[in-house]
Formats: sequence, structure tokens, C-alpha cells
Amino acid sequence: MKGRLILVPNTLDLGTLAPEAAPPDLRLVLPQGVIDTAARLGHWVCENAKTTRAFLKRVDAVTPLAQALQALDIRELPRPPKGRGTAGPVDLKPLLAPALAGHDIGLISEAGLPAVADPGAALVAAAHAAELVVQPLAGPSSLLLALAASGLNGQSFAFIGYVPQEAGAQAQRLQELESLSRRFGQTQLMIETPYRNAALLRALLGTLAPDTWLSVSCGLTLAGGWTRSARVAQWRQRTVDLPADVPAVFALLAG
Repeated sequence: MKGRLILVPNTLDLGTLAPEAAPPDLRLVLPQGVIDTAARLGHWVCENAKTTRAFLKRVDAVTPLAQALQALDIRELPRPPKGRGTAGPVDLKPLLAPALAGHDIGLISEAGLPAVADPGAALVAAAHAAELVVQPLAGPSSLLLALAASGLNGQSFAFIGYVPQEAGAQAQRLQELESLSRRFGQTQLMIETPYRNAALLRALLGTLAPDTWLSVSCGLTLAGGWTRSARVAQWRQRTVDLPADVPAVFALLAG
């Protein structure tokens, strides 16, 4: 019998809590069933072992871990090479060895759902190639929460990740996305590193047509999280200051 690859959702508060602040109760954002499943898993694959241990400490505060934290098998996904290396695809099968031996493995992202805008997708693909059962668990996704809260088209949408930072390339990309949105009636979702939130908002307001809808969701599931949707012309009349340490999701829909 093979084990399963279980996709365990994480909270969305990575990097937003003060060092001295106690993290909020996981039950505010994760179902009890997810917490219970996380508590019993002995094998994990993650982006960062340190933050995964911090997550499991929060799990332990709700449902005691089946094994001591120090005894858990926590392995990190290989980091992509910097620059344009010549190395071929990374063999992820060794990370799946516990499942091939009959043990369930938890895959966790730094925030939100694993394998969605996340390098864990490669491990999920490897699990399918190895004919392992992949079981996703319910939890927060900043992208879908932002889309739901935006009031923009939720029937047709695309997540395009990051846009270029160089001004000329960035403006060209935003115009392309606006044109696609106008042609297909499709909501375009994007993100940025939090410290560049304000710069991306300025670029959107400086590039998009006045009648294009722009929605910004900031700090979803966090205390004080919010969403604002308005046409670009309205944003220009009353803009907002975006924090440099809280994740945001940006969405546009051309009129």
C-alpha cells in the first residue's frame, strides 16, 4: 500500500506578525479536520523547514502532535538555481520515498494552498507520475478570496503572477492584460512582493484606462484586512496607502 501526498493549507499571515506577538488561533482560518490531519503526519515537504516547524507548533497548541516536533521528517523542496543554469529537471522522487513506502506525506506552502502559485506544484506532478493519491485539504487561498470579494468576473479569470518591474516593460504588460480583459471579459489577477505594493498600485493607476475596474485586497483573513473595488478614475480621486509588509492581491477588469 502506498501513502498519499496530502496538500495541507497554511495561514496567510506569514511575515505579518510582530516577533513578540502571539500567533492567532489556527481555528480562525483552518478547519479542525485540517489541523487534526496535520497533527498526525510524520513526513513533510515544504519550502522552509523553520517556518513549517512554527506552523506545527501552532497545530500542537490546538491538537497535540502525534510525534515530537524534533522527530518529524521535514524536507525542503529544492530551490531553483539562480540565473540561467544548464541543469536539467530536478528529480523529486526521493522526496516521495515515504509515500512509496506506505506513509502519508504533507505538502505545505509558506502561505495559502500548496501548489497554487507555489513551487509545490512540481511535487504534485511527480506524485501523479508515481501513481500516488493526491488529496487536497480545504483552506484559505488569497487569490480566490480576493476574486470573491472583488465583485469582478468570477466566471472567467486568470492569475498571471508578477508583472515586470522595469517601467517600460511593466506598462506594456499591464496594457496587454487590460486588452485581454476587454477582449474576453476576463478578470486578471496579480501579486507583488509586499514592499512593492505601493509601486504596483501607482503603475496600475498610471497605465489603465479610467473606466477599467481595479480591485485591491490587502491582508485577507488578517485583522484589519480589506478589499476595495472601483473604477480607475475613482481610485485616482481617492487612492489609498498600501502597507509594505502585508500581502495584497490586485485584480483588473476592463470595461
